[in-house]
Amino acid sequence: MSAGREAILGAIRRSLKRGPDDRTAKAAVAQRLSGHPRGLVPARSQIPPDAQVDLFVAQATEQSATVHRVADRESVPAAVVAYLKAENLPAAVRMAPDPALEALPWDGQALLEVARGPAVESDQVSVTAAHSAVAETGTLVLHSAATAPTTLNFLPETHIVVLEAAAVVGAYEDVWDRLRAARGAALLPRTVNFITGPSRSADIEQTLQLGAHGPRRLHIILVDHGETSHQGR
Repeated sequence: MSAGREAILGAIRRSLKRGPDDRTAKAAVAQRLSGHPRGLVPARSQIPPDAQVDLFVAQATEQSATVHRVADRESVPAAVVAYLKAENLPAAVRMAPDPALEALPWDGQALLEVARGPAVESDQVSVTAAHSAVAETGTLVLHSAATAPTTLNFLPETHIVVLEAAAVVGAYEDVWDRLRAARGAALLPRTVNFITGPSRSADIEQTLQLGAHGPRRLHIILVDHGETSHQGR
């Protein structure tokens, strides 16, 4: 350790009245990391699952996202094509190489061009799957993986996210429980993205601009029924 770094850390320890080997403090940190204490959970999110889905839709829409509900997973490709047509976007998407998405009947959309892999600069539309979603704020939760390149969440101007209704939870605390249950506490993803509505900024003259630092359109295709594909992911 460099002398400068040791001096800084030493000053912090002294201000906290800790010695160089404070085992009590280390034990407290270890207990917190292993115990996963839950924070406060708002009462409005502690509602039945169907009501959580409705709350998510309301909150996501309020944050300038658009939501289209479909009855089953087989309806997703047609819903993607319908959205592209309605927004006058090209019939071409860059899709995450996710087995759950690959299993959908894309071949039934003859005019749709589907590329796989991380986003490149020329991509205008991406399609990804959400791990889960938070009802209390209308927030999508996506995590990095070989089958979920993070560039798809930020580079294209239009982001289409496929979300299972069964993956909607009440609060942020529930998301971490779900991730730990699926992957194990020691194998959490390198990156977890919480996405609430399109990218936006009001830094310039306090005028809200969509697409300031990422997609300016966020479209959610919500699958109401059928098996959720994210249990165990």
